[in-house]
Amino acid sequence: MSRGLQISAIIPARAGSKGLKDKNIYPVFNKPLIYYTLLQAKMSTMIDSIFVSTNDKRINEMSDELDIDIIERPADLCSDTATSESALLHAIEVINNEHLIYPDIIVFLQVTSPLRLIDDIDKSIEQFINEKVDSMFSATRMDDLTLWQKKNDIWKSINFDHSNRLRRQEMPNNYIENGSIYITKPKILKRYNNRLAGKISVYEMQFWQTWEIDTIEEIDLIEYYMKKYKIDKIDEF
Repeated sequence: MSRGLQISAIIPARAGSKGLKDKNIYPVFNKPLIYYTLLQAKMSTMIDSIFVSTNDKRINEMSDELDIDIIERPADLCSDTATSESALLHAIEVINNEHLIYPDIIVFLQVTSPLRLIDDIDKSIEQFINEKVDSMFSATRMDDLTLWQKKNDIWKSINFDHSNRLRRQEMPNNYIENGSIYITKPKILKRYNNRLAGKISVYEMQFWQTWEIDTIEEIDLIEYYMKKYKIDKIDEF
């Protein structure tokens, strides 16, 4: 238990998906995608317990082999319209009632965002605790991000004024949520039915960690960065 706090990681990983079939177990360097997130969670020195919320027998078997607890996700929480929040809330209920664990902090790790360095999870938890916040998300800075929106066939600049365009150095810092790490308190999740509420903070990651896997086209990009930063060799550390 870290600093007197009970910290649990929850990894939601349902079967199937629309964009990329079975993306949670899609082979990345000949290993199921979820394998990297499972090992990253196990390598954390701050996390006390790890749970995988799934309805997939293959993920169930893999988690069991790695000695990670499994939460059987009900069918009504496995549809394309079911939210991650619903899976997290169900998981917390099971963790409380069946495992008799009452986490102070929940670390939600998204399988499709595996570009985490070995110490990212621990550093984000330490920042969460030190800043005394209620929720946190990981993000990367996009200095040249200029967003437009089309509405009723009219294009409108969103985060800058196209009629008074600033130099790049004068543009405000823009951050993009990269989906890799979310940290929250169970009471916040229950009260707001949202992973982010109360006093929110950001754990900043490097630009190359922006990318996540939703389509087949992104596999090559993810593999490039995983190899470059040795994330593909996580089981050798």
